[in-house]
Amino acid sequence: MAASPLPPINPSSWTYAETYVVEDDVIKAARARAEEVGAVAVGNGAGAALRFLAAVLDARAVVEIGTGAGVSGLWLLRGMRPDGVLTTVDIEAEHQRLARESFKDEGIAPQRVRTIAGRALDVLPRLTDGHYDLVFADGDKREYGAYLAEAMRLLRPGGVVAFDNALWHDRVADPAQRDDQTVAIRDLVQEVAATKGLVPVLLPVGDGLLLAKKVWAPEED
Repeated sequence: MAASPLPPINPSSWTYAETYVVEDDVIKAARARAEEVGAVAVGNGAGAALRFLAAVLDARAVVEIGTGAGVSGLWLLRGMRPDGVLTTVDIEAEHQRLARESFKDEGIAPQRVRTIAGRALDVLPRLTDGHYDLVFADGDKREYGAYLAEAMRLLRPGGVVAFDNALWHDRVADPAQRDDQTVAIRDLVQEVAATKGLVPVLLPVGDGLLLAKKVWAPEED
């Protein structure tokens, strides 16, 4: 007999979980910079999850698609190894300038962050195959499927790809919503679930965080 589904979490419990890890002044300042230029930063809960994920992976090399003003980069760097390097890509050079201010506030050594200004799908093919522990995507939602293909190449076995906005303002779960961005994210969620060699999970933190681990498989003769 199938178990009855749990009732939906109420707003107060969601807020409690979302703010469980408290943002400090450095991240608040980065979030304020993002708001000034209209860059939508990851939510607090998603940021804390990214830090946890980077720490669990003992991440040395991370790719970030969508620098913004450095909010997600700060969370990632806080979870990475002290010698880890974040490669972050954004089409807006001004956003990356603000991110560098955020990283400076944190006291992060410049050599730990490689900022690349440009379109993600132009930059990612130039990065090294199988080199990265974690790929985090928060760029153009219509390109999420292409980011997944690049991530599969960039990740080492056991590495993880993460997508922000996987619930996209409650639109992904509503089949009546058919705009380009919603459809692209919905297709991605389904593709990740169906892809052999990935272990997926969809977390209802922030605006939804889709994670998938690249399973190790021996090379065929």
